[in-house]
Amino acid sequence: PGPRGAFLCGLRARAGRARRCRPFAEGFCVELRGRSHLSSGLVLRWFQGHLQRCLGAVRYRLQERCRISLSACPGRPPTLHIVPCSDYVCCHISMAVRLIPAIPLGDALYLTVLLPEGPQAPPAPEALWGLNASRQEQRLLGWLKEQAPASCHLKCLQILKGLRDLRGQGLEEPFCSQWGRVLSSYVLKTALFSLLLQGPLEAWDERFLEERLEDLVLYLRDCLRKQVLMHFFLGNTSLPEALALPRFLKEAAPVNLLAGFDGPTLDLAAFQLISTWIQAPHFIRMYSVPRYLRPAPTP
Repeated sequence: PGPRGAFLCGLRARAGRARRCRPFAEGFCVELRGRSHLSSGLVLRWFQGHLQRCLGAVRYRLQERCRISLSACPGRPPTLHIVPCSDYVCCHISMAVRLIPAIPLGDALYLTVLLPEGPQAPPAPEALWGLNASRQEQRLLGWLKEQAPASCHLKCLQILKGLRDLRGQGLEEPFCSQWGRVLSSYVLKTALFSLLLQGPLEAWDERFLEERLEDLVLYLRDCLRKQVLMHFFLGNTSLPEALALPRFLKEAAPVNLLAGFDGPTLDLAAFQLISTWIQAPHFIRMYSVPRYLRPAPTP
């Protein structure tokens, strides 16, 4: 395990194969503490090169159906853009698909290339890989839907993400980048899941959307002040048995997602979060497109 839920991926050659593995190690590995570890940066560069070479064949086969392009920036995953060529209006729906190399660990768990946490963020260390537990998240969401069909938790998450993005437009660097990293989408999702399991799910009925959204903001503020927000899956022993988590997650050491930030940064983020919640109606009116605003009620 590495910092903030990231992992180091070490490779061990079988007996008698060290010499045969040397070309692979030189092309894909970096030395760390005297040992060879798989580099996410080198794997990503190799992956992008193969995609560029494959793109021509894909374009030729699909040229009558859609236009395909590939965009790639250093240190970020390539994005495949697909635009249909149909004359029907309903079919003019373009797609942008991020292609991220992954290493299967079994039990629907993957190590994925650790991406920068924002446009201005420095690239992640090449030896670190992120843990993808999206299948477990889907199981959790399915379980929540069964227990509380009319729950408003997803709406709370969407609104809080929107308020975070709106507030970020008015912040100056360097705190603007720190704001996006502290309140990353994964941090917001982790706070929501943790709060959901603390109380009765009936309280998350859509009728109580505003109350639950305020609870989520206050819970996240308290986490920032205490500088503690634990990873939802790694080492969490209080999860429902119905999720059937892999042994790897159950036996992992708990990870604090806020451990990599200093106290003043987290205190400032907590202050801005509460300020954003208080001024939420103002932000929405300021940044919303006028034609989408509801008309003011007549006296």
